[in-house]
Amino acid sequence: MTAALSQPIAIEKNRHRRVLPGFGLSLGYTIFFLSAIVLIPLAALVRKTASLTWTEFWQTVTDPLVVSAYKLSFGAATFAAIINGLFGLLVAWVLVRYPFPGRRIVDAMIDFPFALPTAVAGLTFGTLYAPDGWLGRIGLDRFLVRPIGFLMNSLGIGGHDRTVGAVSLVLVFVGMPFVVRTVQPILQDMNRDLEQAAASLGASAFYTFRRVILPELIPAWLAGIALALARAIGEYGSVVFVARNQPGESQIAPQLIIDEIYGNSAHGTAKATAIAIVLLGASFVLLLIINGLQWWARRNEE
Repeated sequence: MTAALSQPIAIEKNRHRRVLPGFGLSLGYTIFFLSAIVLIPLAALVRKTASLTWTEFWQTVTDPLVVSAYKLSFGAATFAAIINGLFGLLVAWVLVRYPFPGRRIVDAMIDFPFALPTAVAGLTFGTLYAPDGWLGRIGLDRFLVRPIGFLMNSLGIGGHDRTVGAVSLVLVFVGMPFVVRTVQPILQDMNRDLEQAAASLGASAFYTFRRVILPELIPAWLAGIALALARAIGEYGSVVFVARNQPGESQIAPQLIIDEIYGNSAHGTAKATAIAIVLLGASFVLLLIINGLQWWARRNEE
């Protein structure tokens, strides 16, 4: 009798074990892939940096030229992320809520920065908005590039070079799809009955957006901003064409890393990895902060 009862239990346990066929093999491949692509390269980066003493590491990352490059990379990325957060939400809202001729074409063009090589994007913006570019010659850069550059300069970013606004501008182009594509599905799946119920109870359009729509959008919106920010911090291919790369003023951190690697310094590669470690650590902290804000937003929503 006991054996008869234990047999169905054993069969049931076996079924639970095999809910995901090949789980052990899949997990092994996943760990191997992550180790080969992510963990081992990061460990090698840390190991190369460890060849410097703590004093050498600190002198490297606190050098005035390095600090200026950090300010430009992080500052331009932050400006671009703020702009992308505002206008990316607006673009996603228009594409989902308003039918208009050519909407599918506009929607397809949102993904264009993903397909376009970053060097081509940088070359295009440099040709247009540089002081000697097509739009720069007729003064249009004064209404777009230089105001952003003035705000950045007033915060100690880019020295007195107004053209650093072009760095933020090209990062907006690179990062815009991240915000739009994370917010758009949430808007499409959102229950419109809640909005109609709020309107029937006398709520204004702004109140409905603030108390009904925005709480559901915030987690995806913050995720899109975080992705755009992380992409912008390490962007090189497009920025190098619009930044003047003047040391201490308009040189980005990735360009400084390249200069250290191909320079004549005996510890050039180690110093480059030290600069990269700070970028990596700062990006990781930023992502942790954004994930914390997302968790807080979901908790308040529940």
